Amino acid sequence: MVRLPYQFLVYICRRPTPHSTEYLLLKRATARGGFWQGVTGGVEIGETLIQAARREVWEETGYQRFISFMPLDFRYSYPLDRPRWGHLYAPEVETIDEECFGAEIGLDQGEPVLDPKEHEQYRWVDVQQALALLTWPENQEALRRFADRL
Repeated sequence: MVRLPYQFLVYICRRPTPHSTEYLLLKRATARGGFWQGVTGGVEIGETLIQAARREVWEETGYQRFISFMPLDFRYSYPLDRPRWGHLYAPEVETIDEECFGAEIGLDQGEPVLDPKEHEQYRWVDVQQALALLTWPENQEALRRFADRL
């Protein structure tokens, strides 16, 4: 099945105290790049972006209940790495559009449950630590926007 040329990024946070916020970052498995990010994924046929984002958060972390789940009104495009991922998309696809979301969970949700084929570790960090771990400026901007809304 050919993937649709758009996907999403979701940052998840929790508040261990009324005056502190922690953001969840996931480290991709080495075979998948070994970089830090939020939850990402593609949209399946028949899904809306927000439905797909909620599904992937559940699949990649086990989290299903949210205090809030919000669009960040931030989207960007990046060129498709055709040698690595081109086989997943139609031949005419050159760019992937990514829509960004933020989600807050309660402390009762516990720690994420990772699939080791996808992610090899996770960290709960403050916004400055998260920004330092993220690779791409667009990912950093999405996190800033989320932090500004909280």
